[in-house]
Amino acid sequence: MSSSHSERWAIVGGGLLGLTLAHRLAQQGKSVTLFESSSQLGGLASAWILGDIVWDRHYHVTLLSDSHLRGLLQELGLDHQMRWVETKTGCYTDGQLYSVSNAIEFLKFPPLRLLDKLRLGFTILYASKLRDWRPLEKISVADWLTRWSGRRTFEKFWLPLLRAKLGENYQKASAAFIWAIIARLYAARRTGLKKEMFGYLPGGYGRMLHRFGEVLREEGVDLRLGYSATQVRSIPNGQLRIDFLDQPAERFDQVIVTAPAGVAADLCPELLPAERTQLKAIQYQGIICASLLLKRPLSPYYVTNITDSGLPFTGIIEMTTLVDPAEFRGQTLVYLPRYIDPHDPAFERSDAELQAEFVAGLTRIYPQFQPDDVISIRLSRVRNVLAIPTLHYSQQLPNMQSSIPGLHLINSAHILNGTLNVNETVQLAENAAVRLSRHVSTTQIPAL
Repeated sequence: MSSSHSERWAIVGGGLLGLTLAHRLAQQGKSVTLFESSSQLGGLASAWILGDIVWDRHYHVTLLSDSHLRGLLQELGLDHQMRWVETKTGCYTDGQLYSVSNAIEFLKFPPLRLLDKLRLGFTILYASKLRDWRPLEKISVADWLTRWSGRRTFEKFWLPLLRAKLGENYQKASAAFIWAIIARLYAARRTGLKKEMFGYLPGGYGRMLHRFGEVLREEGVDLRLGYSATQVRSIPNGQLRIDFLDQPAERFDQVIVTAPAGVAADLCPELLPAERTQLKAIQYQGIICASLLLKRPLSPYYVTNITDSGLPFTGIIEMTTLVDPAEFRGQTLVYLPRYIDPHDPAFERSDAELQAEFVAGLTRIYPQFQPDDVISIRLSRVRNVLAIPTLHYSQQLPNMQSSIPGLHLINSAHILNGTLNVNETVQLAENAAVRLSRHVSTTQIPAL
């Protein structure tokens, strides 16, 4: 890799991964152009209009321990504006809503016997103490949780939660998946009280993304919205050419593609067959997520975990228990996520059908809820949200440095020891930028 500062760098994808990479590379003095196919920055973190408010298209929360994200917010001049709130957690099981927001409530939780609860508590504590996640890649999440929590606790508690996030793909996931979730939430609890403090930025991620765009432009990054890349190829002079749907092709010395693995494989036809196979082998989980603006609150819980089957969504996130309702003009904002396989036929169903099902699901859980409480409802559909950490995942990941000189493939599938969240996306970008700046060939480094 040349050390010349005159090299032209391109980043394909304007999600938080691409934006953070652009920020760090610009700080290194590199000439950076970022291409985003949609009309706004942010990818999965982007905002949209719901009724008379603008807020995040998907639910996000910041934890006190999210040091990479908070460092970035500080650089953008926003961290001091974060609001920190103690939240409550609910659980809908056997047709009943329970509060499981503290140890005493948890010990009273009827679906589990005392021994089950003790084993569950031990499992969480044990996982939180583990530092090396690599051995956990060798055992399935179901086997590992059954070993430590017992079969009954697994079937009554863990299995519904795994299905909520991974559907039947939970059978393919390694124990590193649950370790990552426990480790992050445990780190978020303050010592002593062990209370969860969750944070949000007034104005939501849309405000952060607007500021991020301003900072990148100040740093000299060329932001191109509405540029949909169709192909990346090498050309005889040693550069790479990016073709676009409705725009002229452009040439660069270094290109970073941040698209999901399978999309990246299709975008770069010159990759070796082995690389394409590796990229295509990464399995993703998709999501259909409903955002609802309601006239009144549903519950006091920020997250309600659902362990009953037969509901059209796999959890309930009531943002107004975290965010000041004044942000939503006194209305209640609720997200209803449904994590499903990218090929699930639900993706082909109409918005009206799915919306009716989601609203009917709420009437089943909350007797006081009426369908005419819904002011506005919108659906977001994304087929490639979360790469499933399968057995031996880290050894099967393709290199960030491809076989094509100057072409780098970096995406959220490279988040190894974590779950897909904004903090770990920022961390991935920062680690990758350091490696690129050192001109270390990432061929020796399969992943972060």
